[in-house]
Amino acid sequence: MYYVYLLRSTAEPKRTYVGFTEDLRQRVKDHNEGKSTHTAKYRPWTLETYLAFSDRKQALEFERYLKIGSGIAFANKRLRPKVSEE
Repeated sequence: MYYVYLLRSTAEPKRTYVGFTEDLRQRVKDHNEGKSTHTAKYRPWTLETYLAFSDRKQALEFERYLKIGSGIAFANKRLRPKVSEE
């Protein structure tokens, strides 16, 4: 399976990340161990949502979609829990 996942920083709850992997548990662990330069600064991360795809190309296309304007709006409305403004 191929996974598209959404993370939220526990340290900075407004900071989010969208990624793609074939090994979801290991990838989240890698993010929390600082092995990704894009996410190391905002550790620790919480897995909010993930979607599993049997088709790699489809998963990569969905990941790209979630990183653009309309995809970000979709994720915020449909895939992410609300975060308080406090």
